Amino acid sequence: MPDTAPTELTLRRPDDWHLHLRDGDMLRAVLPETARHFARAIVMPNLVPPVVTSTDAVAYRDRIRAALPEGSDFTPLMTLYLTEDTDPDDVERAHAEGIATAVKLYPAGATTNSASGVRDFDRVRRVLDRMAQIGMPLCIHGEVTDASVDIFDREAVFIDRMLKPIRKKNPDLRIVLEHVTTEDAVDYVRDTPKNLAATITTHHLIINRNHILAGGIRPHYYCLPVAKREKHRVALVQAAVSGDRRFFLGTDSAPHTDPRKLQECGCAGVFSAPNTMSCLAEVFEVAGKLNKLEAFTSLNGPAFYGLEPNAQTIRLIKGDPVTYPSHVPTEDGPVTVFDPGFPLHWRVA
Repeated sequence: MPDTAPTELTLRRPDDWHLHLRDGDMLRAVLPETARHFARAIVMPNLVPPVVTSTDAVAYRDRIRAALPEGSDFTPLMTLYLTEDTDPDDVERAHAEGIATAVKLYPAGATTNSASGVRDFDRVRRVLDRMAQIGMPLCIHGEVTDASVDIFDREAVFIDRMLKPIRKKNPDLRIVLEHVTTEDAVDYVRDTPKNLAATITTHHLIINRNHILAGGIRPHYYCLPVAKREKHRVALVQAAVSGDRRFFLGTDSAPHTDPRKLQECGCAGVFSAPNTMSCLAEVFEVAGKLNKLEAFTSLNGPAFYGLEPNAQTIRLIKGDPVTYPSHVPTEDGPVTVFDPGFPLHWRVA
């Protein structure tokens, strides 16, 4: 960066368009980490049992609000978990009454707590048709679960096998392809003129598959979709820093306790809520695109969801390296905070 590079930034307060808060003690432990910096977040519904109906969403929203630190003005934006038995009328009511902002589609078995997801896409056609009519977005975990497909190819195959047919049958359906990880997904979104956007996570902008596997297995970098080759990470960075309104931040911050991560069959998920803004500032600075950070974190997401940007602002200051706690404690054990592998010089003032 040139000597004239800024050492202070003021941004509209950011939003997180893909977030896992879990429930119970875990919710109470991790929620303050998001509410500290973010004004709103799309909250994932893959609890056990999942948030399927508008009644479920109201109850979960109330639990989140009750867990907020005193004085916090964080707003949870709820989602409904799409199943093959989802009632289109209930979805429409949740949308009309402001209960749910979006519906989440998990292919059955694709990720944590996704067993209740969709196997036969024809069985959710009525719901998708109704959502297109009322303008309600569909958030998609874009991976096939066919065991014959290599795990590193599952996103690209999903686009060809599933997403393209969905969009052909429902061109008016507004879709967010979540936590994209491949050049294929970036190109597909860029080539689509309307009704399709993508979220990009903090960790997928920073790690590739070597970070997980080279020199020993690092389970705290294991996530789904799994990180891919370096060329895909580079494509994600280029999309994020471009200012293109179709790409915006969805951290997919997904806490699991260390005992659940560090076992023979460990859980997938990276917990990045505490240090995301510091990490992103570093990524955008290295790319020479600090002037695009606000678009990615604070403007593009609200534009797609039809919401106003936040009126409040946050200030980022560059200085000596800032440290974050390595863990967040919970009653069931510690949750490890994402380590980007390089010093963080930007902090939220």
